[in-house]
Amino acid sequence: MSQLTPSDHVVVVGAGLAGWRVVESLRRDGFTGEVTLIGDEPHAPYDRPPLSKQVLSGKWDVAKTTLATSSQLADSAATLRLGVRAIRLDVESTTVELAEGSLVAGTHVILATGARARALHFPAAGELPSLRNHDDVVRLGGVLEGLAPGGVVAVIGGGFVGAEVATSLTARGLRPVVLEAAARPLLGVLGEEVSAWLERLPADAGVELRTNQRLVDVALVEAGYELLFDDGSRLRANAVLAAVGSALDTAWLEGSGLTIDDGVVVDADLQAAPNVAAIGDVARFRWTSSLGEELVRIEHWQVAVDHASHLARYWTTGERPAAPMVPYFWSDQYGKKIQLLGHPHPSDDVALVSGTPEEGKWLALFSRDGVVTGIIALSQPRALMLSRELLTAPTTLDDALGLKPWVA
Repeated sequence: MSQLTPSDHVVVVGAGLAGWRVVESLRRDGFTGEVTLIGDEPHAPYDRPPLSKQVLSGKWDVAKTTLATSSQLADSAATLRLGVRAIRLDVESTTVELAEGSLVAGTHVILATGARARALHFPAAGELPSLRNHDDVVRLGGVLEGLAPGGVVAVIGGGFVGAEVATSLTARGLRPVVLEAAARPLLGVLGEEVSAWLERLPADAGVELRTNQRLVDVALVEAGYELLFDDGSRLRANAVLAAVGSALDTAWLEGSGLTIDDGVVVDADLQAAPNVAAIGDVARFRWTSSLGEELVRIEHWQVAVDHASHLARYWTTGERPAAPMVPYFWSDQYGKKIQLLGHPHPSDDVALVSGTPEEGKWLALFSRDGVVTGIIALSQPRALMLSRELLTAPTTLDDALGLKPWVA
């Protein structure tokens, strides 16, 4: 990989967290050439996690989520192409075609397009509202403002976003009803044992959670919606929100020559092709875990930031990160903070090492083949961060139990 020169032009597709952070990182690392930032939303780069938390709860105005102020945008000296979609990538010429017909030709292209909310359709109601971007939260906020205190909001999906939304709705004086298709929320993400420990959180916060829900239809009715389930039961709600996960938009890359397999496949340096890279949610990358190299795609805020820093440094200096990346994720829900370090599989073994589910404060270790693969905590932020060292190099579960860094 040759280093960037002042005559190079870096085209960044995606003006979210990853896209903006890579622009900042390129400038911080000394790149003085041209940068173009392309985004399909008309808004300047903003932060998404607060949308389901501070903004939806009414604590923040959506403007407070801005990542790039006018002065920061000016300092970046980036050319902004906002409110227009990229529809084709020519890898050989590193040229991006936009929906309005123009071409943006660069010497390097960075794909940072993130993910979008997974759509949920029902014939009688059409596409249900979701919460993923700036306009979603503005529309939803307008609907919620029109509801009387105690108004029922059906939240379809009990995962991280669904739980955060339910928490915010409660803070607004509304009554969320969380509808989860699985036996319990987060079962497919955190596994049997950990999801069971978290199952009590909604009830403790006064939120109604219904599991094993099989939704067959949603219809628009007077004053809201009616939801029909496979057992014949019905639920009337004043508003409804779909929180059923995310999906990638990689169709525009078909025929580009890139390898698309649950994301844009890249190497350990985030390279998808010569002078083409992918970072953040859209990247399926080679990550060195405690058990060796894995090909993963991780939709975490911190991973997007780490990718941006890694790629900018590699393209400007040829240097790679000195320390391995340790994925980190958090979720504020039902008055508690869930934090996860590493990238464990839901089938990994789990050892509770501090606290208890009954206390509502605990820390546990995931392991596979006797090696620690992840650390999860409920409202134990200090203990979690003290334990991070267990993932910076391969550590056996026995050694971790002997070291006990979480009690330091």
